[in-house]
Amino acid sequence: MTVRGPLAVNPPTLPPPRGYSHGTLSGNTLYLGGQTALDQDMRIVPGGIVAQFRQAFGNLLTTLRHVGGTPEDLVSITIYLTDIPDYQAHGREIGEVWRELAGPVYPAMAGIGTTELWQPEALIEIVGVAVIPEQRLIAPPR
Repeated sequence: MTVRGPLAVNPPTLPPPRGYSHGTLSGNTLYLGGQTALDQDMRIVPGGIVAQFRQAFGNLLTTLRHVGGTPEDLVSITIYLTDIPDYQAHGREIGEVWRELAGPVYPAMAGIGTTELWQPEALIEIVGVAVIPEQRLIAPPR
């Protein structure tokens, strides 16, 4: 399947975007927009960095899977953090969540500290890029 782009990718199970897209598909490359730990009700999940990582990464994977992608298709992940020492202190638990959601696949990654994110209670935001083999690609409706 040849997908011309760019096409917005907005899974119906994620909060409806306003002024952004959860992802943008261009050809077979999916640019995954920044995902915080927003739940379906547009609230940041409680429970600290591990719970927020689970929700934010799950949101990103939902967008990836919406167009036929899998975690193995991720080529780059950037994680923005408001508290790097907190993330590091919970690294083992976060790694367990990663393996539960994505398996033992690790793309190129960066962790970047920042003073704050769009939602004041957000501790983490994850962005990424995936290259999806054309035989699995599902084009979103225009």
